[in-house]
Amino acid sequence: MTNTLSISPTRAGAAAQARGNKAGSARPPWEEPPTAVGQTVKVLTLTGVVAVVLVPIWIILVTSFSTPGAINRAGGLVIWPDGLTVEPYREMLLDPTVRTSLVVSLGITLIGTAVSMAVSVMCAYGLSRPRSFAHRFLLLLLIVTMFVNGGLIPTFLVVTDLGGYGKYWALILPSAVSVFNILVLRAFYSETSGELIDAARLDGAGDWRILWSVVLPTSRAVTAVVALFYAVSYWNAFFNVMLYMPTDSQKWPLQYVLLTYVNRDVGLPGSVNAGFGSAHAHTAPLSLQMAVVVLTLVPLLIVYPFVQKHFRTGVLTGAIKG
Repeated sequence: MTNTLSISPTRAGAAAQARGNKAGSARPPWEEPPTAVGQTVKVLTLTGVVAVVLVPIWIILVTSFSTPGAINRAGGLVIWPDGLTVEPYREMLLDPTVRTSLVVSLGITLIGTAVSMAVSVMCAYGLSRPRSFAHRFLLLLLIVTMFVNGGLIPTFLVVTDLGGYGKYWALILPSAVSVFNILVLRAFYSETSGELIDAARLDGAGDWRILWSVVLPTSRAVTAVVALFYAVSYWNAFFNVMLYMPTDSQKWPLQYVLLTYVNRDVGLPGSVNAGFGSAHAHTAPLSLQMAVVVLTLVPLLIVYPFVQKHFRTGVLTGAIKG
């Protein structure tokens, strides 16, 4: 009898827990059950969004591998493979202008991202400390620059007067700081545990040590996201090249080389192309253009999956906490 009494509450508790789990997994009472029409609309909408993203990439990829005859038959961009060749990629990678521009783009992206992150992290950390000198005034001053700036001509005159015309630093420093990214970092740094910072100060750590050993390790997500923002911005930039080094093709990054080829509608220098739509040319100018587009996308497609997991805990958390 005693055993029965001692076991019954346990079984009752397990049954209650099972009912609770079942109730917890059930749909909330205010949420209507899904309908066939609603599910169909959701599927069609998501399919359309995915198609809008993937179809252009597919067309670019197929066109980059297409022969001049296939492009001629398609009348331009190729949707379905019809005579594939790797000649555009071979010609592109053998061209010294493209190889040089790829190295220039990688260098600008790496150095520019490092400079921008260093400035943004230090600025955001200083503005996130409530007792830092004039942090409210400096924060207001930064926010004002998001809506008011000197304009293109004054910026060009300042950079050229400082000797930046034709120099690589003119492609980095004028756009090295993004106030939006600083605000995102500041919002996240402001929520760093005060107990951790106080403990570090009791151990004799200064602000540099606190930033390096306490703040940055606890905010890796937002740091990775902001670094990706800067890297993508530097990798895709071409407007500063038009301003500060429009004539020296040996200093052009990859994006500006692509822009030049697309605008001129010609092949690479020294190529054997006979022009668009020629069935007897080795490669078509359009294939070369699409091959350069693919080359610009590959680094982003490689890096993005490693940073994508940080987006939700990085930008969104920082924005909500701010």
